[in-house]
Amino acid sequence: MSNIDDIQASIDHTRAELAATLNELEDKLNIPKQLGAAASKAKASFDVDPKPWLAGAAATAAAIGGFALIALRRR
Repeated sequence: MSNIDDIQASIDHTRAELAATLNELEDKLNIPKQLGAAASKAKASFDVDPKPWLAGAAATAAAIGGFALIALRRR
């Protein structure tokens, strides 16, 4: 009877591992969930130190303004 119990325990262990793997895959492939996690991480980073975010926003605005200026001058 011990052999049957060992086989059943092995099957149960394999099922648990498979379920854990499937849950991990679902988490990684769930785009809305990943976007929410990224947004939460970004917000936490901004709350800790907003200077890099503000510098990035200023650089982006300057780049867009520069491209717009070049595009307008080429007309």
